[in-house]
Amino acid sequence: MPGFDAEPSGQNDSLTALVVDDEAPALAEMRFLLEQDPRIGRIITTSSSTEALKALESEPIDVVFSDISMPGLDGMALARVIARFAQRPQIVFVTAYDEHAVDAFAVNATDYVMKPVRHERLTEAIRRVVAQLRGNEPASSTVEDETIPVELGGVTRFINRSEIRYAQAQGDYARLHTASGSHLVRIPLNTLEERWESAGFVRIHRSTLVSTNHMKEVRLEHGRFVVVIEGAELQVSRRHTRNLRERLLKPRTGDR
Repeated sequence: MPGFDAEPSGQNDSLTALVVDDEAPALAEMRFLLEQDPRIGRIITTSSSTEALKALESEPIDVVFSDISMPGLDGMALARVIARFAQRPQIVFVTAYDEHAVDAFAVNATDYVMKPVRHERLTEAIRRVVAQLRGNEPASSTVEDETIPVELGGVTRFINRSEIRYAQAQGDYARLHTASGSHLVRIPLNTLEERWESAGFVRIHRSTLVSTNHMKEVRLEHGRFVVVIEGAELQVSRRHTRNLRERLLKPRTGDR
């Protein structure tokens, strides 16, 4: 098909990767780096998001490595379109700028790799992709940890999901509470609940999501349950009491 370049591979169990970048040297570099990894099989390169969508329609893709700043439909817009796919490939952003990291988290990107791309960093991104693809397999007893970008004083920093004790809704935002402080992210609590359920997070109130891995105790006070987490006591709503009880009866899936 005109507009993109595909290279076949004889590996049947390897990943099919789509690389999207409007700069030819960046495309060539990514192809070269991906070819060094035995987990990558078929590599398709496109120079625009429009061409990428055509490639996605033509065959199954496991992972999309996409630049963000591109003419026309940029990488973030491409990710939002892909998010609506029934069978959604994973997204790894490859960019020279860190200011989009929080938005990348909101569109459920698997990783965020900074340019110039180092071989070791790309290897880690591919490891995360493989781990996500194997998420439904009865593999290790833990769920892969996740890195969340947060903004502090205009600077993007990263925290691990396993550090988060609880999250509270603030409109369309959520405030993540850790031992060192709290961080506001542009993502609704409902989205975090769906995304982190398998990592041991449970809704105890319409505005509160807690990590069962950080719970110290659950006690009954004046007919209402209270969850005790180091540094906080959080009330459980009657609506969510049954759900909490059922979750606590299940074996924990820890990621600490």
